[in-house]
Amino acid sequence: MKNFWHKSWVIRLVSLLIAVLLVIYVNYTQEGFMTQGQSDRTKQTATQTRTVKVPLQVSVDTDNYYVVGYPAKVSVTLEGSNALVTSTINTQNFRAYIDLTNKSIGEHDVRVHVSGLNKQLAYTISPKTVHVNIQRRKSTTMPVQIEYNKTAVAHGYKLGKATVTPQQVEVTGARSEVDQIDQIVAKAVLPNGINHPFERQVNLIAEDRKGQQLNVIIEPATARVVLPISIAKKEVKLELVPKHENTNKVYSLTAKNYYVTIYGNQSTLSKIKELTVPVDLSGVNASTTKMVTLKLPKDVIKASSSQVSVQIKVANTNDSK
Repeated sequence: MKNFWHKSWVIRLVSLLIAVLLVIYVNYTQEGFMTQGQSDRTKQTATQTRTVKVPLQVSVDTDNYYVVGYPAKVSVTLEGSNALVTSTINTQNFRAYIDLTNKSIGEHDVRVHVSGLNKQLAYTISPKTVHVNIQRRKSTTMPVQIEYNKTAVAHGYKLGKATVTPQQVEVTGARSEVDQIDQIVAKAVLPNGINHPFERQVNLIAEDRKGQQLNVIIEPATARVVLPISIAKKEVKLELVPKHENTNKVYSLTAKNYYVTIYGNQSTLSKIKELTVPVDLSGVNASTTKMVTLKLPKDVIKASSSQVSVQIKVANTNDSK
């Protein structure tokens, strides 16, 4: 038996068997042969790189100073395990900030810092530094002005007195910016041909004398603008006037409604005492009822009714005698 294990062909066979077993073991441990649990664990521990934009916070004495020039957000690129990177991006329980507590008034290039990240994560920031301008802070109260395109109002309609709520707002910013403010404007954009009251919440803008927008904080940032838009109206009597009547007939005209309301410019309506309604009697030889379309005078926009029902009674001339 001892001589059996010392034979060369036995040693070769055993070596071959061991090699085959090693190959099978290595292949089995690859991803294609992993169980579901093993695959999930491998994905979680695999390394990935992702970039997320986060707000840039500023550490400064906000009671006395106002900072301009820095971007609202910066990009943070995270590198680490899939699970840790995904969890960090979903929760975003870290912050990017610049520290200006020891900086003087003026312009500075400062480094962006990140805090709150897990130590197992590597990260880079873009941009790494930002340019800021630290100025004295100033707050003031200013009235709100209303601007709107008057030409958008439909013909014949009248604009009433515009109102805005609130009428005053507080403006805060760098002293150099606040000192340039000429007005706080609520700009209302009316749709062309508007013929009804306008009411909308609009953004407020701080402008200098040239109409350029200034970088300040307005509180509140919006205002409610109300523009009354109406049209004058007047009730007038209808005057029925027969046209093209047969000389051998006698006609009696009666309107179902003798009054109609007309709408338009106040100065135009004041000149109108009654509305003449021509009634065409061509071919009318017997009593009937006819719908007559109203013809509106110039600058009268509309009427409460576009037609009037006219009862026509017809008699022969001899019968009338």
